[in-house]
Amino acid sequence: MPWFVWLLAAAALGAAEFFTLTLVFGLLAGAALVAAVVAGVGVGLLGQLVALGLAAVAGIVILRPVALRQMEQQPLVRDGSDALIGKRAEVMQEVTATRGLIRLSGEEWSARALDETLVIPVGALVDVMEIEGATAIVYPRELLP
Repeated sequence: MPWFVWLLAAAALGAAEFFTLTLVFGLLAGAALVAAVVAGVGVGLLGQLVALGLAAVAGIVILRPVALRQMEQQPLVRDGSDALIGKRAEVMQEVTATRGLIRLSGEEWSARALDETLVIPVGALVDVMEIEGATAIVYPRELLP
């Protein structure tokens, strides 16, 4: 069979995948592309069909389960106060193990130091390590004197 017929079959299968989103037609389209390459090299019809079959089986048995598992996983998206973890903030009032105030994303937040032995001075830059209620737990970005 000529290679361009396999390309037409791949295009038709790709269009079917676009509308169904099952991953089956897409993998069959990939198998048709493999058959097109084999046909382009000059292998006969039997070799093209064997290449098509092997590529289709490999795709459906090996690749499809892996792809489905990846699609089922929820993306890691943090929202609300969790989105502030890892952000940089500026100290507005001295931060100790029990109290302090920082400017975080344009807002003032109560804060306390992650390391209870630290006293972080006004103007220092800190990283938000945790959020506990309305209090940011912070650690200095640079070593303190």
